[in-house]
Amino acid sequence: MQHLEEQIAHLIRTVDELSDVINRQQSEIDQLTHRVAMLMERERNREQDGGGGVVFGDERPPHY
Repeated sequence: MQHLEEQIAHLIRTVDELSDVINRQQSEIDQLTHRVAMLMERERNREQDGGGGVVFGDERPPHY
């Protein structure tokens, strides 16, 4: 009987630890989802304001 109680206690601890891991992962997923939404909104605004121009790193600005 004591062996079964020890196994149950171990399983309960494992379930609690896994629950904590899942909660942390869900928080991280929520945060990343929010950041992606913000980036998508920023890019949408940039496309509307900028007219869709493409900037190349090695291209000289027009005033040269």
